[in-house]
Amino acid sequence: MSAFLPFALPEIGDDEIAEVVDTLRSGWITTGPKARRFEQAFTEFLGDEALQCIAVNSATAGLHLALEALGIGPGDEVITTTHTFTATAEVVRYLGADVRLVDIDPATLNIDPAAVEAAITPRTRAILPVHYAGLAADMPAILDIARRHGLKVVEDAAHALPTTRAGQLVGTLASDATVFSFYANKTMTTGEGGMLVTRDAEVAKRARVMRLHGMSRDAFDRFTATVPSWYYEIVAPGFKYNLTDIAAALGLHQLKKAHAFQQRRAQIAAAYDEAFRGLPLVTPPGPQGGDTHAWHLYVLRLAEGAPIGRDAFVDALFKAGIGCSVHYIPLHLHPYWRERYGLKAEDFPRSQHAYERMLSLPIYTRMTDADVARVIAAVRGALG
Repeated sequence: MSAFLPFALPEIGDDEIAEVVDTLRSGWITTGPKARRFEQAFTEFLGDEALQCIAVNSATAGLHLALEALGIGPGDEVITTTHTFTATAEVVRYLGADVRLVDIDPATLNIDPAAVEAAITPRTRAILPVHYAGLAADMPAILDIARRHGLKVVEDAAHALPTTRAGQLVGTLASDATVFSFYANKTMTTGEGGMLVTRDAEVAKRARVMRLHGMSRDAFDRFTATVPSWYYEIVAPGFKYNLTDIAAALGLHQLKKAHAFQQRRAQIAAAYDEAFRGLPLVTPPGPQGGDTHAWHLYVLRLAEGAPIGRDAFVDALFKAGIGCSVHYIPLHLHPYWRERYGLKAEDFPRSQHAYERMLSLPIYTRMTDADVARVIAAVRGALG
């Protein structure tokens, strides 16, 4: 039998390895010159000099910093999707605010703008859309709702590099902040890490201070100055959210490959789409005309009348040596969220229906054509 094919593997090349070694030899391994270079490179990648990019040690940290900088706090509500990883919502609770979970569009699995608008109350302060699987949410509708109701918008773009909506890269839209993830299984990686992107100078200033203990000056400024500059002040009770230069060294070269990585993922998605045509499956929607899907995930759903249930489908693939996963167990099913807000599955029929029928197949750049063929054969075999 062939070796087990993991669900996800990062693609780390000689350039990344050499840059990390250079960092280790430089003596500057925490946040320093390479983190600064990575932030600048990310601004250049997005192509908008008005943007400020703040490197952080996770997308969770970036979302927390963005909401904190926007003044979200006790008594406030933030609307987000139930169909996401808990990090999207937990950052709201870090700040003492409440989460309003809403259902998804059944076709795209992205947050439903109509459900967002219906959930707005006098306490609502912000909307936190997720670009699920790498497909952009309906940002024109969400931004219109936010404008009409005076709400902030923070995009969870953990899946969405490089994703476009109406020809614009996610990260350059008219939201208050966008946060990307560079976790090990994302479309590019720094091992752990993320990037907060904003045009709001005050948000950027606050996030930079809160990123490192609420210090008025970061260590790179203090330790590289040519005159004594040991003095700093704590201006707020901040966090420990800085990205190291070791991680940034990876990011500098991963970012250069981001478009090539996306193209390979899109090739795999197209091969899956073609192979699964005519099977009792719902394949994931592609992007609208001319736009880019990052293809962080390839999420299949069993169609009505499929000869097998989801759990048995996952088991069959594992027995065939294929790693797969489920994205996600919706938040309304987890004890914390269910009990805190009195949530029931019937409150979220579209997310619940999708969850019961979905699984994510491997889709990553280290997969060979033979690996892709193995996955296809395993799916067809599992369906009989």
